[in-house]
Amino acid sequence: MTARVPLATDTLPSRWPRVAGAVVLLTMIVTVLLTAFAWPSVRSSVHEVPIAVAGPAGAAAPIRTALDQRLPGGFEITEVADTAAAEQLIRDRQVYGAIDLSSGTPHVIVASAASTAVAQTLQIMATGLSQQENPDTAVAVRDLAALPADDPRGAGLAAGALPLVMGGLLAAVLLARLVRGTVRRVAGALAFAATGGLAVAAILQFWLGSLSGSYPANAGAVALSIAATSLTVLGLESLLGFLGIGIGAVAMVLIGNPLSGTATAPEMLPGRSGTLGQLMPPGAGGRLLRSTAFFDGRGATHAVTVLVAWIALGAALCLVGSLHTRHRQFPSAIAAPSRSTHR
Repeated sequence: MTARVPLATDTLPSRWPRVAGAVVLLTMIVTVLLTAFAWPSVRSSVHEVPIAVAGPAGAAAPIRTALDQRLPGGFEITEVADTAAAEQLIRDRQVYGAIDLSSGTPHVIVASAASTAVAQTLQIMATGLSQQENPDTAVAVRDLAALPADDPRGAGLAAGALPLVMGGLLAAVLLARLVRGTVRRVAGALAFAATGGLAVAAILQFWLGSLSGSYPANAGAVALSIAATSLTVLGLESLLGFLGIGIGAVAMVLIGNPLSGTATAPEMLPGRSGTLGQLMPPGAGGRLLRSTAFFDGRGATHAVTVLVAWIALGAALCLVGSLHTRHRQFPSAIAAPSRSTHR
């Protein structure tokens, strides 16, 4: 047995053009990462945020004019007759809050569980409008859907968005590398989504105190989010190989997560990026979890539809990728029946 003698080229330093290329690639990567995560935060502002104004006919006109002067295009106002109608819109997640003029004394109804940022903005705007009319009168604020006392800023829910995406992505990568067989991979992804949903919801609800509502419903919301991410990436890997994992990672981590609006609200993201974010698993998952935790599941239909669609897409991609792999591995076996029929 002879030992391998190292070639001289094995120990030679890399050429300088290769070093320069690595530096350029790294610079591009950090630029993309910074843009993906910093741009939505820095450019966040109130943009067509739906709110209600409760009061007699014509009461919303002065409020609409005043709000447009202070923040043009910031709010989309729905006029309702009374307080009860405004509260129902908030509970159904059709609006983020309301300015109530029906009792004669203006007061603000917010839902910090829907968005702390919007609730604070609405309160500030209403206070400014009130001081214009009567500087000595403070605006009363009532929180119709408050966050838990253990996490009044909603930090746990906002911070949990990225780990959910990374968990689904990691699950797809590990299953693709460690498990053989499309059915077994899909079963593994669904099983992990269920166990991961139970674990994450338990941590957020019972340890950190960031969630309220039904624990099974919250666990189900997290499980749907994880399943949508992991099955989509797993399907892309089945069809495109390592390139599919890269495409899935970019879509979920660099597009879906920053545009999810979980930390603020989709309407506060630049342009129409929030609308795109709600069509991705991170955005739909965040909205669904807020609905199950704080609104008894109201306003969850769109989010559930989006997540189920991504799960179905991922399963379909896994099936197509499996059939494509079989065709490449056993072309003669597939073609044999067709030849025998012509004899």
